[in-house]
Amino acid sequence: MADDLLRRDAVEIIGMLASGALSAADLMQATLSRIAAVNPSVNALVSLRDPDELMAEARACDAAPRAGPLAGLPMAVKDLVATAGIRTTWGSPLFADHIPARDDLLAARLRAAGAILIGKTNVPEFGLGSHSFNPVFGVTRNPYDLALCAGGSSGGAAAALATGMVALADGSDMMGSLRNPAAFCNVYGMRPTWDLVPSEPNGDTFLHVMSTAGPMARSPRDLALLLGVLAGPDPRQPHARPAQDYAPRPGQSLQGQKIGWLGNWGNDYPMQPGILPLCEAALAQMAGLGASVEALPPPFPAAKLWESWTTLRSWAVAMGKKALYRDPAKRALMKPELVWEVERGLALSAEQVHDASMIRSDWYATLAALFTTYDALALPSAQVWPFPTDWRYPAAINEKRMDSYHRWMEVVVPASLAGVPALAIPVGFGDAGLPMGLQLLAATGQDRALLQLGQVWHEATDWPGKRPALAP
Repeated sequence: MADDLLRRDAVEIIGMLASGALSAADLMQATLSRIAAVNPSVNALVSLRDPDELMAEARACDAAPRAGPLAGLPMAVKDLVATAGIRTTWGSPLFADHIPARDDLLAARLRAAGAILIGKTNVPEFGLGSHSFNPVFGVTRNPYDLALCAGGSSGGAAAALATGMVALADGSDMMGSLRNPAAFCNVYGMRPTWDLVPSEPNGDTFLHVMSTAGPMARSPRDLALLLGVLAGPDPRQPHARPAQDYAPRPGQSLQGQKIGWLGNWGNDYPMQPGILPLCEAALAQMAGLGASVEALPPPFPAAKLWESWTTLRSWAVAMGKKALYRDPAKRALMKPELVWEVERGLALSAEQVHDASMIRSDWYATLAALFTTYDALALPSAQVWPFPTDWRYPAAINEKRMDSYHRWMEVVVPASLAGVPALAIPVGFGDAGLPMGLQLLAATGQDRALLQLGQVWHEATDWPGKRPALAP
């Protein structure tokens, strides 16, 4: 019963809770049993709360009037989000014992929706790098091969979803942190239109338009459910979009959808063997579902995108972490990649930042013109397959050396730089039995249309139904 229950989508589970066919206490017990059986192997969930307290909270939920769209659903929050009373470390030894007094906005919205927060999902230190390891909790492993990584920074979230320890998970995406782990773990992840999900209203709220929180799940309709909870304006922040109904309609087709395939961006994005053919096979299947798929030449110089992105990223990271860096004792406990980003960002001139923003503006205009013709643009979600857990990052792709700790993730930059919605969908498995994904980009504000496209794909394929042996 527990295995069958934890295979279900969140929408189904919540329907059972709402109808009384399932109690929150029974769901919590099944969840805790799965965690006990699986988490020691994958290390996806950290800072777990006391089981007796969680069971008491679930029974209290059963005894109270149902309140909120996620009422009674166990969830673990990404360890980059502060949670009142639950240890929050950002994967850093500087905060190894930190227990916040208040929730960040995202956690507060989950609690208000009725979710029961059971703990945190593992991340890389301060979310930097798409490999979820840190000196506080160690490494998160890929459920499909425990010798390999789960991606990041939402690697813990992706692995927890793939193994059925949670039915929904929040993630965040600056440079593919939702999309890369979704691909590595055979689940869905959505980077929404940048200003749809408000960030935490601390510090600057105008300039650093880079990262966004978003949903992860095993189906697009579950993504829509969680996006509806996370989205919506916060009056303390200047950038905002009204929330809407994101739920895709069942039984639709891809008839009339036009998809532009950008492949490896004219060979500027090196790909390990097998990734492009798998993505192209998925696009051929979409064509069979009614879509029109067209291969496109690179619409913008990759080198310019990279110049703009790395400048603005280093500037944002440096401004956020300069206080820690300027304390020598704290700097000594910061990962080398973070120190590199901060030093690079602090050395930038105002002219360099302005020029990077001009490139970004030109790219956004180019992309907007493309979306007058195409409903979606497609790229692989990652340039490499899941790699060994003892690597910090891939040093080369094929024969091309990577010149930074994040160059191997360059394929995610086009969506991140423009702030457009991007949906990472699973597209199957390579010859070694490892998962891979495809990212679909849409015009600003077209989040529901993107989820609808993804749901049609899911109904035709259900790749997350091919679960790892760890999740029977």
